Amino acid sequence: MNSALTAVTLVLACTLPACSSETTGDDLQGVASVIDGDTIEIHGARIRLNGIDAPESGQLCQDARGTAWRCGQQAALALSDRIGRRQVVSCQQTDTDRYGRVVADCIVGRENLNRWMVREGWAVAYRQYSTAYIPAEDHARTGQRGIWQGRFDMPWDWRAERRSGQNAAPTMSRLYELAGQNWSCSPRRTCSQIGSCAEARWYLQNCPWGGKLDRDNDGIPCESIC
Repeated sequence: MNSALTAVTLVLACTLPACSSETTGDDLQGVASVIDGDTIEIHGARIRLNGIDAPESGQLCQDARGTAWRCGQQAALALSDRIGRRQVVSCQQTDTDRYGRVVADCIVGRENLNRWMVREGWAVAYRQYSTAYIPAEDHARTGQRGIWQGRFDMPWDWRAERRSGQNAAPTMSRLYELAGQNWSCSPRRTCSQIGSCAEARWYLQNCPWGGKLDRDNDGIPCESIC
C-alpha cells in the first residue's frame, strides 16, 4: 500500500505547473511575451537578454532628419515581431541580476535573439557584462540600422539621468536643439495645429499650457501624431 500511495503521489505531483514548466536545469523554453526590447517573460519568469541593452520604453531617439521618435517602443515591437505569437523561445541562463531576473541567451528557431536585436540596431552591446555582441553592434552602426540612423542616449545613460532626479526634459531639449527647431510657447497651439510629435513633446515639457496636449496624463501628447 505504501508503494502504491507513493506512485499515486508522484503522478499527482507531476500534474502541477512545476512539472510542466519546461524548465530543465538552466534552460527555460516556451512561448514568450515581450516586456521591452531586452526583457521577455516565459512561464511567469522574467528573462533579461544577456549582453545587450535596449532603449527604455519611454525613451526617445532622433532620426537622420532630427525628428524625435519612440525608439524604446519600436525596439519592443521589433522583438515581438521577430519572435511571433506562437514560436517557442529557448533560453540558456547565464546569471541572475540584482532584480532577481534570469539573465540568458535566447534563441527562436536558429536565431540568437540577443544578437539579432543588436545587429538590427534595436539594442547595443552591453560591454559592462559581455563583449559577445560588439561585432553585431559594429554591423548595425555601419549600416545605420535602427537607433543608429540618428542620435540617441545610451540606455544606461538615459536611466542614470532619470535616477538622478531629472525628468526627460534635458535629453529632449538636446534633441530639439540638434534638430534646429525654434518653437515658442506663444501663441498657444492645439494638436491639430502641431506638425510633429517632437514639436508636441517640446510644448508639453516647456509650456505652461503643454499639459492640455496630454489629456490622459500618460506622458504622451497628441497621440494622433505620437
